[in-house]
Amino acid sequence: MGIKKEIVDRFKNVLKKENLKFTNQRFLVFSALLTNEGHFDCDDLIRIINKKDGNVSRATAYRTLDLLVKYDFARKMVLDDGIAKYENKILSKHHDHMIDIETDEIIEFVNDEIERIQEEIAKSHGYKIVKHVHQLFVKKIK
Repeated sequence: MGIKKEIVDRFKNVLKKENLKFTNQRFLVFSALLTNEGHFDCDDLIRIINKKDGNVSRATAYRTLDLLVKYDFARKMVLDDGIAKYENKILSKHHDHMIDIETDEIIEFVNDEIERIQEEIAKSHGYKIVKHVHQLFVKKIK
């Protein structure tokens, strides 16, 4: 799957705004995150890139991921182990996460009732939700 030109142009504009050059390494990180489904830590993405396209430094990968999060290309989740996982935010609809604490599996889910209750709670306190992170840390019932 290719990345639409307008999304690449948006990324180029972000780099320009941040006074950074559009480099092959930065584009490889951007492309790896947006063309692979799932949740990845920085090392996962580096392995994907190095396996397919060449080398990218860890520093460049982290800096690029931070920009992708800052400008809403990506979502960052910090799990219990302190390791950040990233996912494509451009091509995915809103969802929440359950993280299995025994296997580290990340299960995506959508529940309209939870969304409605969150909106009601915010409104009852005089607020409107502009963004939220909903993570449930779970383990299998035995």
